[in-house]
Amino acid sequence: MNIQEIIAKKRDKQELSKEEIAYFVINYTNGNIPDYQAAALTMAIYMNGMTEEETTNLTLEMAHSGDILDLSEFGTVVDKHSTGGIGDKVTLILAPIIASLGIPVAKMSGRGLGYTGGTIDKLEAIPGYRTNITIEEFRENVGKIGISLMGQTLNLAPADKKLYALRDTIAATESIPLISSSIMSKKIAAGANKIVLDVTCGSGAFMKDLSQATQLAETMKKIGELAQKETVCVITAMEEPLGEAVGNSLEVTEAIHALQGNMAEDVQEVVLTLGAYMMKLAGKGNEIEKNKQKMLMQIQNGEAFKKLKELIQIQGGDVSYIENVERLPKAKYIMPVLAIKSGYIKTLDAKSVGEMSMHLGAGRMKKEDAIDTTVGIVLEKKVGDKVAESEVLAYVHANSEEKGKEAVKQLLNCYQIVEEKVEKKSSILKII
Repeated sequence: MNIQEIIAKKRDKQELSKEEIAYFVINYTNGNIPDYQAAALTMAIYMNGMTEEETTNLTLEMAHSGDILDLSEFGTVVDKHSTGGIGDKVTLILAPIIASLGIPVAKMSGRGLGYTGGTIDKLEAIPGYRTNITIEEFRENVGKIGISLMGQTLNLAPADKKLYALRDTIAATESIPLISSSIMSKKIAAGANKIVLDVTCGSGAFMKDLSQATQLAETMKKIGELAQKETVCVITAMEEPLGEAVGNSLEVTEAIHALQGNMAEDVQEVVLTLGAYMMKLAGKGNEIEKNKQKMLMQIQNGEAFKKLKELIQIQGGDVSYIENVERLPKAKYIMPVLAIKSGYIKTLDAKSVGEMSMHLGAGRMKKEDAIDTTVGIVLEKKVGDKVAESEVLAYVHANSEEKGKEAVKQLLNCYQIVEEKVEKKSSILKII
């Protein structure tokens, strides 16, 4: 067996055997297969797809390419994962709420992929916060305070870690077999026994339409069942960015405000729906609406924010930045984007906003790119909002005057303003 034959087979639209997939995963992980050959096979998978059996085999091989975490000592551990989107700061808000309800949160998150920011990049915007902790520390933190959020360690699904970064650099991110195997391999390796998946759908997501998103959700649900992990998928809208902030430090600020009781409507809808299903899977209440009320109570009584501070502190972060967000580093230039006419916002293109944020430095174009945590975009107006001529639509946060001015110009084109009133739509499209 050799990698050239495996590449040729997938190039020619043939099904790979379990042994061939295992050969690729093992040898790519240990460095015997170089990036350029892995890229060729990844692109062939992207172009020609995989059967259900191939996808499941790829998932299980990647999950078992390193350690499998055993979290059974904590009882029912429910994991939440998003397929990524623009302004998706849900984990930063949701995880502390759930942990404050006595449900253990042991979550391993990824970095940004393309123009979608990763939870780990956002957490690293908090001075001192360590995402690269050991498994022992991860486990200890969950035992002590009921929560730990960390980056993918070398020992958990290392094959996925390599493939995830590679996919980003060769424009092979939007593939159902590759996305589902990546997400589910991490979930299986990370030891949670119940999983809630936020499958984003729209211009700012990998899945552009509801049928694609449904297919991805159903694929992941089947993989979850095969791995004996009860899985619920919530399909959420990503036609416009989620919430107000796009960019790492800016999203941390928004998440802190949300936990202090000031949460954008669309963010609240997504956070409460995902959380209510996490509570249900954890055996903490079968009634979704009642679960949502319990979550809101944890924000009102300050317990959720307190849990975030405990998490930041136990992982080395400086809590003073959480207590006073004005202390977080700021971009050099903050430029307003002004409406050129009055009316109602009909559309706000999430993908373009994400791409602009990436060009400002908030995302990665190449695997080795460093992220500028201070830059991004803050949206003052979103779909359905009324706007007057010369009113501020958004603010661009930039460290280059030239890039900032360019983003202001382009951001104007992302907004479609019409005369007739526009209804705001629900962020929850479907639950599987």
